Amino acid sequence: MGTAQQHDRRAAGRRLLSLFSAAAVTFAAGLTFVTGAAPAAADPIEQCTPTHGAVVAVDFGPFGGGVVRGCDTTPTTGYELLRDGGFTTEGTQHDGEGFICRIGTASFNSGTRYPTPATEDCVLTPQATAYWSYWIASPGQSSWSYSPLGAMDRKPEAGDVDAWVFGGTDVGGSTGRPTFTPDDVRAGGGATPSPTPTDGPSVPVGKIDVPAAARWVSEQLHDGSHVVDEGSETPNYFLTTEAAYALAAAGGKSPALDKVVAALTSGATEYAYPAGPEEAPDAPAAARLALVAAVTEGDPRAFGGHDLLGDLEKNVCASGPAPGCTAKGDFRGAAYGDGQALAVLALLRGGVVPPADAVTRLTQLVCEDGSVTSILIGPGEHCDGDPMTTGLVAQVLDKAGGQDAAVAKTVAYLKKAQLRSGAFPPYNGATTGSVAATAYAAQALRALGEARAADAAVWWLSREQLADGGFGFDEGAESGALYATAPAVLAGTGTSLVTLTTKAPEPTDPPTTPPTTPPTTAPPTTPPPAGDGPDLKKAVAYLTSPANLQQGRYYAAGGSTTRADFGLTIDGAFALAATGHDNDALRTVVDFLDKGGKDGEARTVHDWTNVGSAHAMGGSMGKAAVLAQVVERDPRDFGGKDLIAGLADAVCTAKSPQPDRSCAGKGAYAYAMSVFGQSLGVIAQIRAGETKAAEAPIGYLAGLQHTATGAWPSLVPPTGDADVDSTAMAAMALDLVPGDTHAGAVDRALAWVAAQQLPDGGFPGAAGNSVNSAALAVQGLSLDAGKYGAQIAKARKFLASQQNADGGFNVAKEGQRGSDLRASTQAVGGSTGISFGVLTRSLEGTTPNPVPSPSASAPVIVTPGDNAGSAGGPGIVDTDGPGGGGGLAATGGQALGLAAAAAVLVLAGWGAVVAARNRRSAVGGGL
Repeated sequence: MGTAQQHDRRAAGRRLLSLFSAAAVTFAAGLTFVTGAAPAAADPIEQCTPTHGAVVAVDFGPFGGGVVRGCDTTPTTGYELLRDGGFTTEGTQHDGEGFICRIGTASFNSGTRYPTPATEDCVLTPQATAYWSYWIASPGQSSWSYSPLGAMDRKPEAGDVDAWVFGGTDVGGSTGRPTFTPDDVRAGGGATPSPTPTDGPSVPVGKIDVPAAARWVSEQLHDGSHVVDEGSETPNYFLTTEAAYALAAAGGKSPALDKVVAALTSGATEYAYPAGPEEAPDAPAAARLALVAAVTEGDPRAFGGHDLLGDLEKNVCASGPAPGCTAKGDFRGAAYGDGQALAVLALLRGGVVPPADAVTRLTQLVCEDGSVTSILIGPGEHCDGDPMTTGLVAQVLDKAGGQDAAVAKTVAYLKKAQLRSGAFPPYNGATTGSVAATAYAAQALRALGEARAADAAVWWLSREQLADGGFGFDEGAESGALYATAPAVLAGTGTSLVTLTTKAPEPTDPPTTPPTTPPTTAPPTTPPPAGDGPDLKKAVAYLTSPANLQQGRYYAAGGSTTRADFGLTIDGAFALAATGHDNDALRTVVDFLDKGGKDGEARTVHDWTNVGSAHAMGGSMGKAAVLAQVVERDPRDFGGKDLIAGLADAVCTAKSPQPDRSCAGKGAYAYAMSVFGQSLGVIAQIRAGETKAAEAPIGYLAGLQHTATGAWPSLVPPTGDADVDSTAMAAMALDLVPGDTHAGAVDRALAWVAAQQLPDGGFPGAAGNSVNSAALAVQGLSLDAGKYGAQIAKARKFLASQQNADGGFNVAKEGQRGSDLRASTQAVGGSTGISFGVLTRSLEGTTPNPVPSPSASAPVIVTPGDNAGSAGGPGIVDTDGPGGGGGLAATGGQALGLAAAAAVLVLAGWGAVVAARNRRSAVGGGL
């Protein structure tokens, strides 16, 4: 995993100097920006406000420069914001302008675009350790998010801020975020208020001061590592786990959190095994430690020398009442409802399907009114619940799946129990609020779709935060308590113990070549029941509409070119093959690819696969070969090329020495820089009957699996992340291998994927709660549909919830609304549950559609005009400003970037760019 090196920075007085003689200047939190001349194309920076226009910032630190920002008052896409914000760009020879390979600005080094040809030839997709990554922040957001869309698909809103950072990191983006904050580069230098909630008690919107709360939590730690009760000398491990959760939610990975986790690791035996390491654990304690491991990407099966998950599994009561057991399904010694819930959750987050009796036990704690009792009562005992336990158990039951009725009952109770102030009482009948109860209830309500009620609860919590940052137990408390503060922090950050992680959302389309979005697969043995998933006929109509499918033959790569996005086009063909709803359209696309059809730049599909050349790309050849196999064409003569022979030639015999990056290792396919690419190559070779020839690639793919979790990373070579999309894809590939050699690996992969499911049925991906990830999860889990039927059904309902009126799908539940081609191809094929290993669609009896006039689909491009500029804020280069002022200093010797090509792909969807303004395009940037 790459990490950004932090350099010492010396402060210097601000002086009027040229760019090349500028001195270092400290800005904000130790960050340095530079000031210099810029192209006149950018709007004056002061015209971009929280309600008008958008700002883009580019970090030239790795090249000896600083952070330069620009303003565009009427951007229609992220690409236009970059270009009209005063920057010039250059794409790759292979992908065209659709992949941002170089960026320059007149504000730095006379407009030189970086990286220069001396370090990056921009022929193929740049390597995962050195490329431009794309980050975004909406009004009110104080931290960056990895963009789920390419710059041509993203439509900035008023007050948005974009950032481009060069370098490399793990695919999760945990170390690749910009070193400056959105507020550092906003024109007004600050966040804007969040919107007023739309459901729940009518109270104002509030925001918890999370950094202040985190500081308070840190101050409660003895030696920065553990909590010690007043008057005691021994650690309070229970409260130390609460501190770990709070620090993880507030700041993600950090040295402070690492120190707390280390203390919990060393004290695991003392805390969780009070009867001795060979005896049954204290279930709530073991569960809390297992959750710490899950949250911090540790291993709960090797935490402090203990297999916490295994020990929990082995100590579920087979009957009761008995010593340590109130009833069948209890975790031995749990005693309370929260302990039972945490133990179930620990297993779920560790990729283990909890015993059915243990989950049933939680449902038995749901009282008649929908509240959940805090005590593990026996059957028939009096049941009186409380909001805090209800909030926790509701989330765990939703995560477990198959308990919709119980979950709905708990949600109805919580909505009824909420006080007019937005708070929740500590027990039924109380009239004042409890911080812990309100925090847990807020977490549950947000996770289960009750946004307004959750916002009202957070508003109340914000009023209860003390001056020192902490929270007391009850309404009006004057001193802080860790057990109240920790859940309040989780509520304030919009997370919970079900979803909390220190790992940032990871891109799912790694840097191979244009899109590496996974395709879809063949007819399921049992078609999904109608009505519980997306409307596939409507979705296919969206995919094949003239506005999307250029001349009925291919999807465009976007921008001002007529270049085809061949990878996306094949994804669309997979989707059509999976449904069978428009076989003539599928035939038209396949004929275009197979018969040497050329896009608007006279390129064929093999200008994308590079088969037969020195840059033959294993993943691209595999993807094209699988399509040929799906539609019963010959992959040995597809588009006039033998793709199977090309794959055999592309199998690496050893890792290539730097700077050659063609081979990641023995058995990898050349230039297959992702698990997707490797998996597609394996599938193609096996389907072609070349299992023997695929032995080395199969071995390489199998060797990428994480032994502790069963997950796969995104990138090749691996960066240590774990990715739902890639894990599902690798499982499909290995499931196709004859024999049972890889059966265990596939089983573990599917268990891990199932455990990642979010409460609403979605799955985490680069975009957040991702349509792409949910679709691939359905495909992967369908390899064992009998076992994972509930998760599949829930995911298909999630996909249906993200389908728009035009038939297309959103990229994710969060973020920009509107149909996206790439997400839609994945959603359509994925929701059928058909694996790429068996997908088949005969084209016999089909007729290709007539090709319309090329002019019918030519994009309309309007070139904007120009306005004069003015100087920007202190310490920042504004592309509209005059030269001079500020200082020059690097923002880090090693670049910061997210190693996933999807982030920097300027993907399809340019459409008609209408610019209602009067100004010229960026100087020197014509493409």
